[in-house]
Amino acid sequence: MPRALLLENIHPLATEILTDAGYEVTTRTAALDEDDLIAALDGVSVLGIRSKTQVTERVLANSTLDAVGAFCIGTNQIDLAAAARRGVAVFNAPFSNTRSVVELAVGEIIALTRRLTVQNSSLHAGLWNKSATGAHEVRGRTLGIVGYGNIGTQLSVVAEALGMHVVFYDTAEKLALGNARRMSSLEELLEQADIVTLHVDGRPGNAGMFGAQQFAAMRTGAIFLNLSRGFLVDYSVLRERVLDGSLAGAAVDVFPEEPRSKGDPFDSELRGLANVILTPHIGGSTEEAQHDIGVFVAGKLRDYARAGATYLSVNVPGLVLDHPRVGTHRIALLHSNVPGVMASLNDALAKHGANVEYQVLGTWGEIGYAVTDIAGEEPAAIVAELEALPTTIRAVVHRG
Repeated sequence: MPRALLLENIHPLATEILTDAGYEVTTRTAALDEDDLIAALDGVSVLGIRSKTQVTERVLANSTLDAVGAFCIGTNQIDLAAAARRGVAVFNAPFSNTRSVVELAVGEIIALTRRLTVQNSSLHAGLWNKSATGAHEVRGRTLGIVGYGNIGTQLSVVAEALGMHVVFYDTAEKLALGNARRMSSLEELLEQADIVTLHVDGRPGNAGMFGAQQFAAMRTGAIFLNLSRGFLVDYSVLRERVLDGSLAGAAVDVFPEEPRSKGDPFDSELRGLANVILTPHIGGSTEEAQHDIGVFVAGKLRDYARAGATYLSVNVPGLVLDHPRVGTHRIALLHSNVPGVMASLNDALAKHGANVEYQVLGTWGEIGYAVTDIAGEEPAAIVAELEALPTTIRAVVHRG
């Protein structure tokens, strides 16, 4: 029986789906460091993680993994290139927690604009301080969205429904939804926005993208949110801007260094600041989102194991594949994307008299993925011949 390891308190439905697919599933609530992860992966073919566990090249080199599921949006905690080179397909959940992150952002925007954090603290301290000073409606204010992907676009629509004006900046060409306006630069967005919110991915090139220069370009009295990645922002500068009154408030859900487990101690230079909301990386942590993520990613891992389907994989060519027809065998060949591979594959098929019923090829950078359905007996000799090719990364048979 193949084994699966699920870390970081992944939704129980993922365990149910993988168990039904024939896996022996082990679950743990916390992340593991590199050495402990290598030890835990002995004999494991499928790994499920969230954002804390780091799947490094060393981890991959000392494992027998076939696939990794990131039960979250981000995948920067996984060495995707090293995984692809070793034939380990990686899947994530690009859409499942979008609404949860959007709702958290909207709630924080309203709370900060109305200074609810300050009023709440005053009453808890026994002080009645009813005042309209510094409190505003969000209607009519300009929201600047940095990163116009799945979360940014949905936030754009919801913000407009609240009567906000929306401007956005993205390095890629994106279609503006509703009345949102694309800005030609980040600087142009910062000049216009009353609220700035970051929703960019975790690629290394984005590290440190928001520092002293960007904060200085923001409008006096603006509000800042980061619900994407902690290493994007210089929080020491954010602290200074809040303390000197340049910014009216901030909300931060992600940090450069985050505790591995629930209940661990936490510290940040942003603690204790008035009108600053700090949350422990809970943007996607709703019961609805975790349910949907568990179903989505576990389903992708199951479909890859059963049929070789790679649609929406983040590191190997994505192919939409049904389960092979009864009476056929599917040969799934991950290989180096170089000339001559398909000729070698088809030569091997012809040499052994295989009757090809279906064949498809997908390529992505240095990786190619060829899937062939053949009728007849178990193609062990064909697979052995393919595994001997220097271009082969992984050759797997799926039975119909």
